[in-house]
Amino acid sequence: MSIVAETVEHVVGIDTHARTHTYCLVHARTGAVIDTATFPTSRSGNARAISWITRRGPGSVLAAVEGTSSYGAGITAALLEQGFDVAEVRPAARSSHAHAGKSDTLDAEAAARSVIGREYDTLARPRQAGPRAALRVLLAARSIIDQQRTANRNALTALLRGIDLGVDARKPLTDTQIRLVAAWRTGRAASSDALVIARREARRLAVTVLEQTELLKVNHRQLQQLTEQLAPGLQDVPGLGPVTAAIIVCAYSHRGRVRSEAAFAALGGIAPLPASSGNTSRHRLSRSILGACPERSRPSPGAGSRPPARAACCAGAAHASPDHQQPLRPRRR
Repeated sequence: MSIVAETVEHVVGIDTHARTHTYCLVHARTGAVIDTATFPTSRSGNARAISWITRRGPGSVLAAVEGTSSYGAGITAALLEQGFDVAEVRPAARSSHAHAGKSDTLDAEAAARSVIGREYDTLARPRQAGPRAALRVLLAARSIIDQQRTANRNALTALLRGIDLGVDARKPLTDTQIRLVAAWRTGRAASSDALVIARREARRLAVTVLEQTELLKVNHRQLQQLTEQLAPGLQDVPGLGPVTAAIIVCAYSHRGRVRSEAAFAALGGIAPLPASSGNTSRHRLSRSILGACPERSRPSPGAGSRPPARAACCAGAAHASPDHQQPLRPRRR
């Protein structure tokens, strides 16, 4: 395999932000900085940036972009439309700024230099748009709706435990109880009575919980349809439902983004890591997958930060059952 310096003539590092992007053009073979510039993130600004790259870097150019799915989504789409080769890079670690300082220009230069010595075929590629982008939107919406439903449900439980409204809230509320509260009749007349106000608030929370539950059902059906369209048969694997399968499809994105099965395992935090010391020779999983596992009563700090880790954990819990139907807690050694 050839490295980037042997494949392209120039590398442009792009440090992305909400209002402006900073560009640093570097000669791939010598590592010399040719020029730096900053352009706004508007369409006209992206067009000016591409024109600047073309003028200052003749020949083949690789764009190393930070945040291709967030702040850098616009410039990434514009570069791909113009036929540029684009790679996704991670922001530099904070420890690297300790002695060199930090600025947008330095970050753009670091983005460019981070790929020069890497093998060209192993570069991370931006996720594809289209149905996969729709999956990401649906997954993000599902996460927000689910969090809000949980918060409203907890608020309703706390309200019914604090004020006696005739509902047994000693245990977590059931769906039947929430539907009964949502069906309460509350007058429209203004009142300062605490029980009346509490009853109205309880009904509002219950109605909101039911509405969010219906939204989650619609979201679930949409995820099922899109995932089946992009990866037929994936949801037939035990432990992979519409949500977990959608997470895997979004992480994989398209052929060529993940170079091997081992790389995909590392992306999900399920690749074995060496943890040997002295006479002990062993391996362990990444703590991100352990924290994301719903079997843990106390997730570790930063748990669930990798969506593929959550999907892998759900599939693993399902496979821990002999019949693949009743997920069981894996036995500890």
